[in-house]
Amino acid sequence: MQIAIVGLAGSGKTTVFNTLTRGHAQTGGYGGMELHVGVVKVPDERLGRLAEIFKPKKIVQADVTYFDLGAPPASSEGRVGTEELPADQLARLRESDALLHVVRAFEDPAVPHPEGTVDARRDLERLDFEFLMSDLSLVEKRIERLKASGHHGTPAEREANDRELEILTRLQAALVDGRPLRGEKIEPEEEKVIRGFRFLTQKPVLVLLNVGEGDIAREAGLVAAVGAGYPQVQTMMSALSAKIEMELGELDPEEAGVFMEELGLKESSLARIIKLSYELLGLISFLTAGPDEVRAWPIPSGSSSVDAAGAIHTDLARGFIRAEVVPYEDLLALKSMAEARKNGKLRSEGKTYTVKDGDVIEILFSK
Repeated sequence: MQIAIVGLAGSGKTTVFNTLTRGHAQTGGYGGMELHVGVVKVPDERLGRLAEIFKPKKIVQADVTYFDLGAPPASSEGRVGTEELPADQLARLRESDALLHVVRAFEDPAVPHPEGTVDARRDLERLDFEFLMSDLSLVEKRIERLKASGHHGTPAEREANDRELEILTRLQAALVDGRPLRGEKIEPEEEKVIRGFRFLTQKPVLVLLNVGEGDIAREAGLVAAVGAGYPQVQTMMSALSAKIEMELGELDPEEAGVFMEELGLKESSLARIIKLSYELLGLISFLTAGPDEVRAWPIPSGSSSVDAAGAIHTDLARGFIRAEVVPYEDLLALKSMAEARKNGKLRSEGKTYTVKDGDVIEILFSK
């Protein structure tokens, strides 16, 4: 699970990276090209409660990897800004599963906005445009190559070229019209054809407004104002003050609690953003519990019990017999798998069972 943190120069995206990862990457570089990588554990209070029952040797949380990437320069005639990113960063950007788009919504005379004024909607649309231009350039170059080679090769190769050309021509029209590909209807068979392109505008996006301390109390209103009329699908929008969250992370819990009370914060935004990132990827967690470990396993929503078995180990999927499943709340109340079975809360499920978030599962398999 990899999420690329993107944003224009001066947006505070590296501060957001430091906030999420408890890192110490240098900030204030105005779009420096250094790549930062950090792994974040997904908060899940269920693991701690199960650990109280099973007393495991260890607790293993799900995690998300964040990449903090340089800000692309603006595109111009005959030049696509994202293509000027270092090759490794552009590759990371395209290989990511989703984007966390940090948009500046704070005023700070000490950190002037490169454009002279703070306008979150303008900046949001500017980077959207850069990604759209990047995809359009990729599509147009591929179409040119397909047209040049379309009459060569075997009949099967020519047919495959024609099919790819048909799909890309349709996507080209959407991009020229300013529509990101995440909103286009793409059939599963078509998805197989274009999967290798890793289009940026096809990725889900979490738009994160980076607000100032004085705007914390009205975060919801700012999100509503910037999000009004923003028709992007597979997009979430939230807000936090990255500077304040980073300062909170450097305090001990008692001091942080006092600081949050002074700011009128009921909870840190950090856990909320990490959970939204997880949700953005379309993931749920099933749980395993025993004396060795209590663990959260991330899988795509809608996955089957065999998929869950494969997430643990391919041997479990290959030799799958059945899954013994008990909902987390029932296990928490009954305190053991044996009591769950005795009270009819533990179910035996076959290969086609759709796993629910919070299912505690034991896989039975043949070796």
